[in-house]
Amino acid sequence: MSVVPAIVSRMGELVERVDERDRVLGVVDRAEAERRRWMHRIATTICRDPAGRILVLRRAERHARFPGHYDVMVGGAVNVGESYEEAAARELSEELGAGVPARFMFTFLCLDGVSPVWFGVHEAVISEPLVPDASEIAWHAWLTELELREVVDRGPFVPGGREALRRYLMSGSGGRPSTGRRGG
Repeated sequence: MSVVPAIVSRMGELVERVDERDRVLGVVDRAEAERRRWMHRIATTICRDPAGRILVLRRAERHARFPGHYDVMVGGAVNVGESYEEAAARELSEELGAGVPARFMFTFLCLDGVSPVWFGVHEAVISEPLVPDASEIAWHAWLTELELREVVDRGPFVPGGREALRRYLMSGSGGRPSTGRRGG
């Protein structure tokens, strides 16, 4: 798997602007895409442990987007020329120090948040100790689905993460081990 490094210009981080069908329209500055509410791509992963519990994290207070909010997604912008799967693997490594495969689950257009984005949602089973990036993650814990359902609508929770979790739980994954195959 090739990992495409983030392209950063004098303008900032470059991403692919996409349309309502997730087709690439061109390359734009991420900050401008957010400011103008242009659609772009975000790769996310919902992590489980071998017992099937789901990772919940609280974003760092100095995080640029949704500081101090809870989330179930680990992820970030898909770099120019990068696939959702490549971005998900890169983000797992960067944010959690985890070198595990991420299994593609689904995409959806999220209209809640900083700007409209296409989320590529993945699942990963992590059995190794986590090494969270403190600039991204202030706290984390593993919760059962029942525990998570009880807290997801309380307190500050990233809106896209709440929606991704609902779609993920409806997909019936049930914590099956990750195969690393798309759509499998």
